[in-house]
Amino acid sequence: MRKTSIRFFENILVRAIWEEESAKWYFCATDIAEALTKSKNPRVYWATIKRRNPELIAICKQLKLKAKDGKYYNTDVVAEKDLNLVIALIPSKKTDVFLRWMKNLETSLDEKSKKKAYELFESGFVNEIEVGTTKGLQQIHGYIFGGLYDFAGQIRTLNISKGGFTFAPVMFLDKSLAAIDAMPENTLEEIVRKYVEMNVAHPFMEGNGRSTRIWLDLMLKRSLKLCVDWSKINKTDYLAAMKKSVADSSDIFALLKSALTTDIQNREIIMKGIDYSYYYEEIE
Repeated sequence: MRKTSIRFFENILVRAIWEEESAKWYFCATDIAEALTKSKNPRVYWATIKRRNPELIAICKQLKLKAKDGKYYNTDVVAEKDLNLVIALIPSKKTDVFLRWMKNLETSLDEKSKKKAYELFESGFVNEIEVGTTKGLQQIHGYIFGGLYDFAGQIRTLNISKGGFTFAPVMFLDKSLAAIDAMPENTLEEIVRKYVEMNVAHPFMEGNGRSTRIWLDLMLKRSLKLCVDWSKINKTDYLAAMKKSVADSSDIFALLKSALTTDIQNREIIMKGIDYSYYYEEIE
């Protein structure tokens, strides 16, 4: 199984891959070059940097990474300990910002939560979750935010709003959640409708989207033997469709339907889905 991880620097994808032999993460050099320079042809740009700086040959190795065409190719990667050298050799006004971003990856609350989301699947606890219920959603939220938020897994007791929209009032929240629990989940239409209603309920003070997307995939897997390949859904399109779904769920239904896959046991799709799910929550 390939163990890959995706981060986004100013909306540019930065991939990393785990090598079992050395037990290290390696970062894609081409992605780093693109993030620092916004080059339109980062492969050529990186090849030029490497040719001009022969010392890079000693620290680069090649591992197979998935390209946009869906195929795997040997790609230049560098270990975390050598990132500073690579970054120093790429002329960019973004260097300091990029280095702070890299440093923050290991310490931010979101990053810690994301690691727990990975562990949710890798530990097997995901198989213990009650599918399609509020209790199951609480189990997911409690796992990925436990120790990070004191309200992890707890239904909110305060009213919340976002972008001018007020989510289900606390005084009606218990009834709303009970009604959602009773909704059927036999077809794609029913599952998406249930997902949209849970988003309107927004039962937690924070972390609703990240938890509910996992909850959605578990319903799809159990009922339809499908899951969402979240990497196929554009962030802007998704956020716009979810905002519209309060009154009209046709756009989010179309987006989710277009990204469904039967490859529900593929670890790379699962982990990449978590990466994209957290990306959706990043503030521009």
